Amino acid sequence: MTSYRFSAHRRPLSAGIRFLVFAIALTLFLGAITVTQAQDSLTDQTLFLTFVPNVQFAPVYAALENGHFTDARLNVNIEHGDENVGVDLIAANERQFGLISGEEVIKARANGRPVVYVYEWFQQYPVGIVVPADSEIMSVSDLRGHKVGIPGRFGASYNGLTALLSANGLTENDIQLEVIGFTAPEAVCVGYESNYAQGVEAAVVYLNNEPLQIAAKCTPVRVFPVADAVDMVSNGLVTNEATIQNSPDLVQAMVTAFDGGLRDVINNPAEAYLLSASYVDNLPLSDDFKAALEIEAASQTEWLTTNPDHTTLVESRLALRERLEAQFDMDTLLQFEVLLNTIDFWDADQLGYSDLSSWEVTQDTLTMMGFLPGAIDLEAAFTNAFLPAPVE
Repeated sequence: MTSYRFSAHRRPLSAGIRFLVFAIALTLFLGAITVTQAQDSLTDQTLFLTFVPNVQFAPVYAALENGHFTDARLNVNIEHGDENVGVDLIAANERQFGLISGEEVIKARANGRPVVYVYEWFQQYPVGIVVPADSEIMSVSDLRGHKVGIPGRFGASYNGLTALLSANGLTENDIQLEVIGFTAPEAVCVGYESNYAQGVEAAVVYLNNEPLQIAAKCTPVRVFPVADAVDMVSNGLVTNEATIQNSPDLVQAMVTAFDGGLRDVINNPAEAYLLSASYVDNLPLSDDFKAALEIEAASQTEWLTTNPDHTTLVESRLALRERLEAQFDMDTLLQFEVLLNTIDFWDADQLGYSDLSSWEVTQDTLTMMGFLPGAIDLEAAFTNAFLPAPVE
């Protein structure tokens, strides 16, 4: 049997090898320092969001998960709270960024608070009125004398209703407005099922989700969107004058990162829904649904390399909806359908851009409602200066 014996005596390393080992060690050391410095160079920011974690905040989740905030040298944390609290914090520069409605920006500036709208997230106002699809109410004008439910005389629902009625020659006095809280699906279905002995005949709703809920509970609906009548400013990215003046690069970084996340969601909704599951508790995601979305997300990622135009992208979302509706029930799909519907309110040829005329309409509505002490300088309330260059 052959045996092998290892000598305890080791030959000393040559000078060349010692230098090579030293060089490798130095490279690794310097690399570690570079990584640490890169991590340390991220700017901490808190992004204020209203409501609670929800799939409708998918652009923020995508910007976090796909590295857009990191690429912009930002370390972003999310904070949720009431919108008026967010406005106060941003106005006082205790927070520098938040997703806030255009109406609240106008009202804040009318009271001397220097908040500024820098990116229009919702390109269409997401509020409207719904009636059952077989209702005799065929237009907004037909609402005269009928019972219309609303969460309350506040917020986007009330602002949108006022603008929609005005655009159709009506006022609140022409309808029977009933405060129902955030129970529109239940109130409409009770009205429908009782032949309007109870409940309401119509309701002011958020169009991206409540029509779906009503259809799932009792009946398809007919929709009268505010956006079909007037172009009002809805939610967008907001900062303050001090941040714009003292840290314009920070504003540019936040706008660019948010824009990147929004594009990711618009382009690949299946991937966006999967990313949102890490942030939204109890988001429906069964094993079969997750597997189907993973397949759709991967296929879409590959297809996007062909640089499809905007029309083709819209068509791809419609086809995605049809494929998934053929496989899954509405209980499984509801929140994904909400995401798809909401994307329609975000999408535009130029993301982020807001127009002075829509600010004027919004201010006129708030003035008519008695919410403003006087007109403000609207051109100081918003800016498009930080928008990324349009994608060709």
